[in-house]
Amino acid sequence: MAGFTRKGSAKWQGGLKDGKATVSTQSGALSEQPYGFNTRFEDKPGTNPEELVGAAHASCFSMALSKMLEDAGISNVTIDTTSAVTLEQDGDGFTITKAHLTTNISGDGDKAKIEELAQQAKAGCPVSKLLKADVTMDATVA
Repeated sequence: MAGFTRKGSAKWQGGLKDGKATVSTQSGALSEQPYGFNTRFEDKPGTNPEELVGAAHASCFSMALSKMLEDAGISNVTIDTTSAVTLEQDGDGFTITKAHLTTNISGDGDKAKIEELAQQAKAGCPVSKLLKADVTMDATVA
């Protein structure tokens, strides 16, 4: 499979604290969704980079695990995943320091094998590889 590129974009107007911004995706799934200082640091309505990274991480992990489970012959799979992305102050700036996956997995197959494959997906999904943060996980197999 050849490589491919997907695009996300952001438009920012104004200063850091009073600026207004929007984020969009090439697919149109997000179109001019608002974000800014208040949505990132003050829990105001709108999105922020960390929750977007979390959504990308959770979806990437779930997709990778789905393939691994399918390849292992595990059927009737349901994967429900959240990635909690932590932003911490680092000197004068900020750094994403952690991404913690919480996933609930069910499927017709050996639970130990499902847990093993979940650990492999955590380490191997492209977004986990991209993050230089400590990526951890709690997996529950039903």
